[in-house]
Amino acid sequence: MKYDYDLFVIGAGSGGVRAARMSAGFGARVAIAEERYLGGTCVNVGCIPKKLFVYGSHFCEEFDDAAFYGWNVSSTSFEWDRLRDNKTKEIERLNGVYRGLLSDAGVDIFSERASFLDDHTLQVGQKTISAEYILIATGSWPYIPEFPGSELAISSNEVFYLQELPKRMAVVGGGYIAVEFAGILNGLGVETTLIYRGPLFLRGFDEGIRCFVQNELQKKGVRLLFDTNVQAIRQKADTQTLLLHDETRLEVDKILYATGRIPKTDGLGLQNTQVEIGPNGAVLVDDSYRTTAQNIYALGDVIDRIQLTPVAIAEGMAFSHSVFGSGSRGVEYSSIPTCVFCQPNIGTVGPTEEEARDTFDDLQVFESSFRPLKHTISGREERSLMKLLVDGTTDRVIAAHMVGPEAGEIIQGIAVAITAKATKEDFDRTVAIHPTSAEEFVTMRTRSR
Repeated sequence: MKYDYDLFVIGAGSGGVRAARMSAGFGARVAIAEERYLGGTCVNVGCIPKKLFVYGSHFCEEFDDAAFYGWNVSSTSFEWDRLRDNKTKEIERLNGVYRGLLSDAGVDIFSERASFLDDHTLQVGQKTISAEYILIATGSWPYIPEFPGSELAISSNEVFYLQELPKRMAVVGGGYIAVEFAGILNGLGVETTLIYRGPLFLRGFDEGIRCFVQNELQKKGVRLLFDTNVQAIRQKADTQTLLLHDETRLEVDKILYATGRIPKTDGLGLQNTQVEIGPNGAVLVDDSYRTTAQNIYALGDVIDRIQLTPVAIAEGMAFSHSVFGSGSRGVEYSSIPTCVFCQPNIGTVGPTEEEARDTFDDLQVFESSFRPLKHTISGREERSLMKLLVDGTTDRVIAAHMVGPEAGEIIQGIAVAITAKATKEDFDRTVAIHPTSAEEFVTMRTRSR
């Protein structure tokens, strides 16, 4: 049977774009459909604008610290609309970059919704298009639970485009998005309260890291309410009131719900295919990203394995190699480095100390907490934490965790060493770069426990 395309990709986020470009490079006839924005969550309402906001929110501390280094800083003020609009200009530039990358690779772009008519046929806008292979890469969408007044809350999608920056905000959630935005808003001068239903945020991260970040955020002025549930939200004039489980009330100007993201499969017409989905809407796939329909694949956030941009990109490359390239190429999920751009940043690679204790009989922990050199003059109380986990039986470094400025930049290099199965001896005989915070990773000699 003759198909219109060898591959049709639904969703032009990081994973879909990479798969489309690589597959076209292997000689496949490829098209991609994106009804919203090229680049997906990461470029438009995720990693990129968030990191720009993190940069913007940190200047208040830089201005304060500058005085201790001899700079006479005059009075400062912040204009939200300038940061917001400059961010949007950069996002629009990146949208154009993604369009150029796809076009240059020979990929046909459809700026319309695509939905399944059957396993090989799609409705794309007003057109019916067939493809031998179809890849679902539609990503995820913010989840806000339903309760009285929940429609009054905004998600991370809307917070990037607020017309005005509120004076008081509540952030509800305990994941990395919630913690990052609590720091961003606080840094921009917003009176910020973080509300989480559990005893401590960042579940799944190293316990010591979580406790350390809790202390650092509180020192910076973020109000933390743990073991707290929101029962309802009410609006009166410009004020929103959260009714909490203990009958207390919290009045703010705006409420951001960052309570997770769910796979975006609604409206895809999957009921017209043999594709199976899980309870939360995630597309079920095997190790090669093939769904229960033999010609349909899925990857990225929509399969709900690890919701990280570089993971989706790696999966896209693995898919292209397997289907159109020289053979199977898998993704190594065991030691994926990641960063939380809270303030100070978290960088981590490998298992947590709690996970490692269940796996390794002789776990050695090396840990260092200190005030960075910069703050010995500024007087700021911010501290950094670094931790190495070592398998005592083989001397192999199995994990590194850090809280501190530029943690992601530092952990990226450490992740190479851990992926290469470097030993603690390798770390110890590496000459340090002095004076840096990163040198702690090669100078920790005494076990903490």
